[in-house]
Amino acid sequence: MKTTTRSATSVCSSCQHWSNASSDQGECRRHAPQMLVFTIDAETKFESRFPTTKAADWCGEFEEK
Repeated sequence: MKTTTRSATSVCSSCQHWSNASSDQGECRRHAPQMLVFTIDAETKFESRFPTTKAADWCGEFEEK
């Protein structure tokens, strides 16, 4: 089994697409927001949100700030 070690510089908090909301959580703005559809009291609601990630998370589309 292959293990991968990420450097501290290739995490979400160091990515140009990340917008931090707090010290350890933020939104990935690499792609357009995702549409959310849900029902409350028999009424359908629509919202769009960017994916929420932790500062230490990472993905394969990292771009340095």
